[in-house]
Amino acid sequence: MFSLIIPVYNEEDLIVELATRSIKAVESFAPNYEILFINDGSTDSTLQKLIEVRKHHSRIKIIELSKNFGHQAAFTAGLEMARGNYVAMMDGDLQDPPELLAGMYRKITLEGFDIVSGKRTGRRGKRLRITTNLFHAFFKKVAGMDDMENTGNFSMLNRAAVNALVQMKESIRYLPGMRSFIGFRQGYVEYMRDDRKKGEPKMTLGKLILLGADAIFSFSKFPIKVCLFLGTIGVIVFMCAGIYVLVAKIFGFAIIGWSSTVLSIYFLGSIQLVFLGVMGEYVYRIYKESQNRPIYLIKKVYDAESE
Repeated sequence: MFSLIIPVYNEEDLIVELATRSIKAVESFAPNYEILFINDGSTDSTLQKLIEVRKHHSRIKIIELSKNFGHQAAFTAGLEMARGNYVAMMDGDLQDPPELLAGMYRKITLEGFDIVSGKRTGRRGKRLRITTNLFHAFFKKVAGMDDMENTGNFSMLNRAAVNALVQMKESIRYLPGMRSFIGFRQGYVEYMRDDRKKGEPKMTLGKLILLGADAIFSFSKFPIKVCLFLGTIGVIVFMCAGIYVLVAKIFGFAIIGWSSTVLSIYFLGSIQLVFLGVMGEYVYRIYKESQNRPIYLIKKVYDAESE
C-alpha cells in the first residue's frame, strides 16, 4: 500500500483541485493507496469540501485535529497513522506538484533508496524566495547537513525510514532536519517549485523565522559557538584595554572623559544579553520537552471504519 499525507489549513479555494490532482497522480503508479488529509484546525469550508470529495473517493481519509497545531505536528499525525509500505509527504498548497510522486516512487522502488526528497532548482514567483533561499543556505552551513539544501517537506519514505522517524518524539519538530538525521540511503528528484495560484500563503515571513529558529536550535550548536566567540573577543578586547590603562598610569598619560568606560559597560552588557537570550531559547526548548504534552490531538477521523 502507498500513503500520501497532505496537511491542509484554510485551503477552501484549491482543496478540490488538490484532491483531484493528487488522486490522479497516485493512481498512475499505485493501485492500492490511501490519501490522508490532515485538517489542521481550518476555520473556513475546507473540511466540508473534503467531506464532499470523500463521498466520491473512498480511499481518502480525513483526520480532523482539535485545533491548529502547526504544519510539522500535522505531518506527524499523518506519519503515525499512515499504513503504507511507502509514505509520501506533500504540502497542501500545490506548490509541490503531485505529478512528481510517480518519479519519486520509481526512484525509491527501482534504485534502492530509502528516502527520496524533492530538491528545488528554483521557484516561480517572488513570495519569500530570497528569505527562503537564505534560510536554506544558512541552515546548511550551521547545521552541517549538506544533503538538506533546497529540500523541504516534499518527500517519500519507505516503511523502515517512517518507523525510524516516528520514534523521534520531540515536541519542537523540524521534519526535514529529522529526516536527514535518521540517515538511510537518501536520493533526490529535482523540480521547479510552483507559485501559489489560489488562496493566501500560510508560510509568512514571521513563521519562516520561527521555523528557522526551531531548526537551528534543534540541530546546531551554532548559537552557543557565537556566544563563545563574542565572549572571547570581549575578554581579549578588555584585557588589551586594561594593559593600556595600566601603562598609561605608569607613564603618567591622562585619560580624559568617561566615554571609554560607558562604551565598555554597554558592550559587556550587550554580550550578556545575547548570552541570556540564547540560553533562554535552549531552556525554553528543554521546558517544552519536559512537559511531555501530545504533539497533536485528533477530534475526528473520517474513514470507512468510522462510517
